Amino acid sequence: MSSSDDKKPQQHQKSPSKEDRGDKGKPGDKGKPGDKGQSGGPGRSPQPNMKMSRGMMGWLLLGGLVVMLVILLTSSQHTAKEIDGDDFINKATQNVFEEVIVENKRIVGRVRADAVGEPTEQTGPKRYYFSISPQTQEHYIKKLEKIGTPYKIDSHESFLVPLLLTWGPFILIGLLLYFFVIRGIRNAGGGPGGMLGSFGRSRHRIASKEHSTMTLDDVAGIEEAKDEISEIIEFLKDPKKFQRLGGRVPRGVLLLGEPGCGKTLLAKAVAGEAEVPFFSISGSDFVEMFVGVGASRVRDLFKQAKESSPCIIFLDEIDAVGRKRGSGMSSGGHDEREQTLNAILVEMDGFESADQVIVIAATNRADVLDPALIRPGRFDRQIQVPLPDIKGRVDILKVHSRHIKMSPEVHLELLARGTPMFSGADLAAIINEAAISATLLGKEFVDQEDLEEARDKIKWGRARKSHRIEDDEKKVIAYHEAGHAIITYCDQDADPLHKVTIIPRGPALGVVFMLPEKDKHIHTKKQLLAQLRVTFGGRISEDMFCGDISSGAAMDIRQATAIARAMVTEFGMSEKIGFQLLGLDEAKMPWEQPEKTYSDGTAKAIDEEVKALIDRTYAEATEMLSEHREELDRLAKALLKYETLNHDEVDQIMKGQPMDKPTVGDLLKAEQEKVETQPNPTPASGDQHPLGDEPPGVMPSPA
Repeated sequence: MSSSDDKKPQQHQKSPSKEDRGDKGKPGDKGKPGDKGQSGGPGRSPQPNMKMSRGMMGWLLLGGLVVMLVILLTSSQHTAKEIDGDDFINKATQNVFEEVIVENKRIVGRVRADAVGEPTEQTGPKRYYFSISPQTQEHYIKKLEKIGTPYKIDSHESFLVPLLLTWGPFILIGLLLYFFVIRGIRNAGGGPGGMLGSFGRSRHRIASKEHSTMTLDDVAGIEEAKDEISEIIEFLKDPKKFQRLGGRVPRGVLLLGEPGCGKTLLAKAVAGEAEVPFFSISGSDFVEMFVGVGASRVRDLFKQAKESSPCIIFLDEIDAVGRKRGSGMSSGGHDEREQTLNAILVEMDGFESADQVIVIAATNRADVLDPALIRPGRFDRQIQVPLPDIKGRVDILKVHSRHIKMSPEVHLELLARGTPMFSGADLAAIINEAAISATLLGKEFVDQEDLEEARDKIKWGRARKSHRIEDDEKKVIAYHEAGHAIITYCDQDADPLHKVTIIPRGPALGVVFMLPEKDKHIHTKKQLLAQLRVTFGGRISEDMFCGDISSGAAMDIRQATAIARAMVTEFGMSEKIGFQLLGLDEAKMPWEQPEKTYSDGTAKAIDEEVKALIDRTYAEATEMLSEHREELDRLAKALLKYETLNHDEVDQIMKGQPMDKPTVGDLLKAEQEKVETQPNPTPASGDQHPLGDEPPGVMPSPA
């Protein structure tokens, strides 16, 4: 047994050796994390607790305090008022009292309800009394008998009730303070949670292989990250294999990547693969309204993890507590986030080599993490989880389409080529949206058309086929999109044209879809200039054919300005400005950026270069559209007629070939005949066009 095993708490009935730790089915292994029944983990059934818990005792005391306060409020309405003995006899002579009680030390009179001029229950006490002594008691009794006032003698001396009414609330408040505060302070160093009770307990969740069905086979498109994670899992399963040459377990693994790339999915796969306890918690779970709670939860989490080693701790969205300290955003005093971060730093640096606790953290904001957190020794490995390439996208689509009924004619490779810069989450959403769409249309399989529509819906928004557009506006939109499409088709440096439509989709009234032939990690100057020419095509076409320009080019202007300014200030593509950074430094936070890093003369030169670049490419786009004026006119008229055209149909129009395609009117007419012949039409099958679900009067797209 190793030295680390000797330090385990005495509550463990058996301290298993390292060889036996992987076997969780032995009855003797009662020191496992699930044995405590925490966080839903597997463990033995809880034993009945014969003692009253501190929480139950506190609630009983609180209930007693409430009852005591009610008694005090009730008894305060019947409090007697002390008066002189002669005044009391005078009131008795006036028949004011309903009842007179002679006690050992006083005589009390209860006022009649119909007594004239006496206080009522709402205005004051309804009883009077005056003090007597044993020597004067007989004297006043004779006076009461003389005036004929009935009385009764109560010789029982009650001192307990007044004592409880006087001191009972203070005693109960003191007991409450003792149970909830003083005992908490006393146990702050040892008991879990300390003076904050359950606030200081870690809110982690424990997962095991039996409770996680996801494995590394369900993760695709990030092979390098899977390989590194597999090494960690292999180390936990067989640590002696690596310790043979003197290696030690990596203390931390940091997963970095864009949102939706599969960081959390990879951690879930680790939980399914690793045969060790898996503690999962989010960075936001450490943060509370009380200062010190986050640090307490960190200590509690790592304490339980060390007792359950070997194990894995997964910290999702660690940037919630791991941001740089001293960034100038603190409000002063004790910063809860910084205290939590300091606790994490101390716990990770305090691991012993025999602890075998590995921390896996995930974030998409690596630039804001504290340098002390990501240094080697805490996070020894930083695994990049990038956006998938075309091969990775094909693998991801295959994984998510395993349980989807796909048509044999579906080409996932074509869909993968048309989804550059899509994350794994986006691709999963495409498959799911396609399945939902095919189900609503009554299809037996998901076909390529459903996948294409789902792709467009995820990236650009849902097609608004019921959106009414006037004929004059529709003409402007058609020529605008035709201008974009012509330059996209003719410019050799632009991405290939996929399709063009004037059906509103998302915030756009018309869209030109481009289909890159391959993934692009960098953009050349020629490609950026081609993008500028494509953005100018819509405005130029409006000016050439509509006799006016519209506000529809607002997004194009914004995009063109951003590209041109980036080329000048960030990419160093201006000969006059040269090879220097004049834009914002992405490595610095916004509040760390200086207001301006260059002179007014340089600013003027930048503006001149941006304008010159825009003017030059605008003139080139104008010349290109002038050369293809006839093709542009034909394409715009075809868009007005068919609303949506793919690349092959645009190619026919550019070559002047006739099109054999039904118009929107033909489709509506055919659908109307179908409705008349079938009183209860069934949903469209997979090889029919889904027009049966369109509302009346809508101009659907043939796409």
